[in-house]
Amino acid sequence: MKINQITLTDLRRMNGKEGLILQGCGGEIKEWMDGINKMLTDKGILLDNTKFENVSAFQNDGVTCILYPFEDVHLDIGKLAMWRLQSYTAFAGTWLSDYVENRLGGFEPEQNKAEKVKPDCALIGCDSNIFNLMGVASHTLKQNGMADEAEMMCARIRGAKNYCEALNIIGEYVNITDGSEQSDDIDEDFNEGQAMKL
Repeated sequence: MKINQITLTDLRRMNGKEGLILQGCGGEIKEWMDGINKMLTDKGILLDNTKFENVSAFQNDGVTCILYPFEDVHLDIGKLAMWRLQSYTAFAGTWLSDYVENRLGGFEPEQNKAEKVKPDCALIGCDSNIFNLMGVASHTLKQNGMADEAEMMCARIRGAKNYCEALNIIGEYVNITDGSEQSDDIDEDFNEGQAMKL
């Protein structure tokens, strides 16, 4: 197990990566690491006997925060998204990408240029039902070899508080463009979103 000490600048250079950030983590970082690993394993969120073994701690506004990166673990993202919302009062959990955008002013521009380009997605003129838009965007991501991003996008949309927030999340993953053609092969992604309540 490894605990890294990182800076806010380091966080802003993590474009293209995702993870869970817990805020207000006082005490021993290792105890937090062990406790969260056990809790998420018990709840069926950490899968295949994987666990977070390479976490990072940082300070912001006098608060200790811990980043649990998703790179080397197998997760049930849907369950994790629900757990994050249900436990927010206790842990103030947020996604790495949301934290950097909302608290640190976004990722460094140089990093943005080096990462994958968002694919164009013809959503303007489509049925504006959020489940439909999510399905079309998810299908577009998968067609462009971005299945992991599609899964993360859908999980974040399910946790959105309202329609506008859900639409903004879609815009983080695809370039929303105009177009009259719409793929019929989106049933799986569309149905995947039916459980979300906005």
